[in-house]
Amino acid sequence: MADDAGLGTLTTRIPARMDRLPWSRFHWMIVVGLGTVWILDGLEVTIVGSIAARLTEEGSGIGLTPADIGYAAAIYVAGACTGALLFGQLTDRFGRKKLFILTLLVYVLATVATAFAFAPWYFFVFRFITGMGIGGEYAAINSAIDELIPARARGRVDIIINGSYWLGAALGSLAAVLLLNTALLPMDIGWRVAFAVGGVLGFVIMLVRRHVPESPRWLFIHGREEEAERLVDGIEQRVREETGQELEEPGESITVRQRKVIPFRQIAAVAFKTYPRRAVLGFALFVGQAFLYNAVTFDLGTILSGVFEVASGTVPYFFALFALGNFLGPLLLGRLFDTVGRVPMIAGTYFASAGLTILLGVMLASGTLSTWTFMALIGVTFFFASAGASSAYLTVSEIFPMETRALAIAFFYAIGTAAGGITGPLVFGNLIDTGEAGLIAIGFFIGAAIMGMGGVAELFYGVRAERVSLENIARPLTAEEAEREAAAAGEAAPEKGAPEEGAPEAAEEVRPGMRPALEARRDAEEQRARAAEHRAVVHRLKPRADAGDHDAAVRLRVEEVLAQMAEWEAERLTEEAAAHDERLAAEDAASDGERRGALERAAAAEERARSLRERIEAITAANEEDTDLHAALADAAAERARAREQRAMAEDARTRAAGLEGVEAEIANLQAETFGEWERMHEELALAHEARAEGNREEAARHEDQAGVHRARAASAADRMEAAQHRSAAASLAAEAGTAEQVQRERAEAEERRRAARERDERIRQRLLRREHRRAAGWRRLLPGPGASFYSPGMLGTASRWTTEADLALDREVNAIAQALNEHGTTGRQRLAELVGARYWGPGRFRAALREAVHEGLAQPKAHNRFAPPSGGADEEPD
Repeated sequence: MADDAGLGTLTTRIPARMDRLPWSRFHWMIVVGLGTVWILDGLEVTIVGSIAARLTEEGSGIGLTPADIGYAAAIYVAGACTGALLFGQLTDRFGRKKLFILTLLVYVLATVATAFAFAPWYFFVFRFITGMGIGGEYAAINSAIDELIPARARGRVDIIINGSYWLGAALGSLAAVLLLNTALLPMDIGWRVAFAVGGVLGFVIMLVRRHVPESPRWLFIHGREEEAERLVDGIEQRVREETGQELEEPGESITVRQRKVIPFRQIAAVAFKTYPRRAVLGFALFVGQAFLYNAVTFDLGTILSGVFEVASGTVPYFFALFALGNFLGPLLLGRLFDTVGRVPMIAGTYFASAGLTILLGVMLASGTLSTWTFMALIGVTFFFASAGASSAYLTVSEIFPMETRALAIAFFYAIGTAAGGITGPLVFGNLIDTGEAGLIAIGFFIGAAIMGMGGVAELFYGVRAERVSLENIARPLTAEEAEREAAAAGEAAPEKGAPEEGAPEAAEEVRPGMRPALEARRDAEEQRARAAEHRAVVHRLKPRADAGDHDAAVRLRVEEVLAQMAEWEAERLTEEAAAHDERLAAEDAASDGERRGALERAAAAEERARSLRERIEAITAANEEDTDLHAALADAAAERARAREQRAMAEDARTRAAGLEGVEAEIANLQAETFGEWERMHEELALAHEARAEGNREEAARHEDQAGVHRARAASAADRMEAAQHRSAAASLAAEAGTAEQVQRERAEAEERRRAARERDERIRQRLLRREHRRAAGWRRLLPGPGASFYSPGMLGTASRWTTEADLALDREVNAIAQALNEHGTTGRQRLAELVGARYWGPGRFRAALREAVHEGLAQPKAHNRFAPPSGGADEEPD
C-alpha cells in the first residue's frame, strides 16, 4: 500500500522491556490517568439511577416517565456501542493517546449539555452523545492499559481498574443525596448540577491524562520505532531512579512488518476466521454481564421506589452500599486472576453471580425480601458479578492481536452490550412499570441464565493468559506477515539492492536451498515462545510451592520439565538450521579444503542436534534405566560433534599450510596434526559412551584408554608446534639488534602478559562469584549452556586452583565478542555470532558469553537486537 511506503521489517524487544519493569510511580500514573474513565462511567450511570425517581416527579422540569428512564438508559448504551465502534477503529489507526483525549472531550461537552435538558428528546440526544464518549473511552483506555502494564500484574490491575467504575457510582450516589435535597437546591436544579459535576470531573482528569504516553507497542508497529525506543528508554530511566533497582536483561524479541494502515477486512477476519472460538467467548462474556448489569444499575432506583417504597431522597444511600459491594469484588478477587488463573476465576465469578441472581428472583417473587435483605443479597451477588464483568474487558483485550485490540474491545462491547445492555434496561423498565414483584423476578431469572452461559463459554473456550506476554497470547498480525515474508523468501529470491529502511541488518540474497533453515529457525522461535509460557506458569506456582502447597509443587516440577524440553527443542532446531547453512557454504567453497571443512561443521551441528534430542528423551524417560541410556547416547553425540569440529579445524589448518612455506607451513601442519589427534580422542570417548549405554564396561574402559593415548599424542604435537613457534621467534630475534632497548621491550611484553593473565583470572573469579550468587535450585541447573568443561582435558593447559577449563573458554569467547565488536562496530546479534564462529561453541555458550560481555561493559545492547563496542554509538554501521 502507498501508506506503507518507507516502512520495513523491524526486530525489537520493546514488549519484553515493558513487561520486565518493576512497579513504580510511572505505573501509578497510568492507573490514575487512564483508570479514572470507569469512575466517570460509574458516575454517569449512577446519577441517572439515583435521580431517576426525581426525573419522573412533577416539578423536575423535564417530565420523564418510568418507561422513559428505561429508554434513556437504552439510548445511552446505544451511544456507547456506536462510540466504541467508531472510536475503536480510529484508536487502532491513529493511536491510543489521541483517541483517549478526544473521547474524554466528547464526554465532557455532552454531559455538561445534558444539564440544560428541557424535554425528553433533548435529554435522549445528549445521553446518546455522552454514551459515545464513554464507549470510545472503553476501546482506547483498555488497550492502552494492557499495553503499558507488565504482564505479571496485567490481570489484577485491569480487573481493579474496571471495578473502579463503582467508586464513581458511590460518588454519584452520595452527591445525589445533597443534590436531591430540596432544602439546598430546587427540584428542577439539583439533578442538573449532578450532570455539571460530571463534566468538571472529566475536565480535571483530562489535565492528568496529558502526561500519559502513547503505547510503545503501537508506535513501533506503525513505523515510529525511534520514538518508541526513546519513550521506553525514558520510562526505564525513570523507573531506575524511582525504584533504585537495576533492570534485568529483557527476554525474547519480536519481528514485525511495519504497517501504517491495516484494512478493516483483515481485522474482521481475525475474529471470525483465525480465532472463531475466542470470538464466541468474547460475545458470551459481554452479553451476560451487560444484560444483568445495565438492567439492575439503571433501574435499581425505580425498583427500590416502586417495590419497596423507598423515598427518592433516600435511594442514593442504597446506591452507595450497592456500589461498595461492587468495588470490593474486583479489589479483593483481582489478584486471584493472576495467581489462580483466568479460566477458573472468570467461570467461577459468572456461575456464582448467576446462582445468587436466581436466589434473588425466587425470594423476590415469594415476597420474603425486605428492603435491607434485598440490598444485602444484591450486594453479595454483584460482589462476584463485578469481578466477572471486569474480566470480560480484560479477556477481549488480551486474546486478540495488538493491531486489532481496540477494535476488538469496541466490537465485542458493542455487539454484547447491544444484545444485553439495551434489552436489559428495556425489559426491566417495562417489568418494573407493572409494579408486580413476580414479573420483576422473571427479569432476574433471564439475567441469571445469560450470565451462566458466559461461564460455560469460559470453561470451554477460555484462554490461559495469566502472566503471559500479550504477543505470546495472540501473535501480532504484522509479526505473522514478517514470518510469511521470510518463508516466501525461500521460494523466490528477491533482486539484490539496498536493504529496507528499518531493517536491523542488510539482508543477503536468499536462495531456494535456504528454506529448510528458515523453517527450522521459525519453529525454534515457536518453541522458545512455548518455553516462555511454561516459565510464566513456573513463576506463578513457585510462591505457592515454597509455602508448602503439594499440588503446586507437583505442577511446578511438570512445568519446569516442559520448559526445559521446549528450550532444548529450540536449540536442536537451531543446530539443524546451522547444518543447512554449512552445507550451502560447502557448495560455494573455493577449494576442496574449504568444502570439506564446511561439511564437517555441518556434521558437527547435526551431532549436536542429535545430542539435544537424546537429552529430551532422557528427561521424559519412563524409568531410571532409560534415562541413563539416553543420557549416555547424548554424551556420545556431543563427543562426536566435538570430533567433527576438530576435523573441520584440521582441514582449515591443512588448507592454510598449502599456501605457506618454511617454518610457517610446519607450524600449520603441526596444528592440523594436533586437531586430528583431538578428533580421534573425541571419537574414542563417543565409542566409550555408547559402550556404557550398552552395559559393556570393559569396552568402555578400552576406548577411554585409547582416548588417553590420543590425548597424549595431541599434547606431543602441540609441544612440537610450540617448539617450532619458538624457533621461528628465535630466528626473528636473531635478525634484530640485541640492544638494551630490545631487552627492555621484551621485559615490558613479559610484564604485559603477566598483567593480562591477572586480569583474566580476576574476570573469571568475578564470574564465578556472580554465578554462585544467582545460582537457583531446580530446573535452572538443567538449562543448556556452559558446563563444567567445554573442551577435552588438557587442551587448555594448566589453570590455577580455582579456575576451570570451562571458565577459561568462556573468557576467550567473551574476548572474541569484544574484539569482533571493536573491529566491526555496531553489529546484529546473528551477524556477531557468525563473526566469532559461535556455532562451534556448543548449545547456549554464545548466549552466556554475550551476557557476560554486556555485564562487564565490553558490549552495549542497542535497538533492533544489535550490540556495539563500549564507545560505539547507536548510529554506527557494521563493517
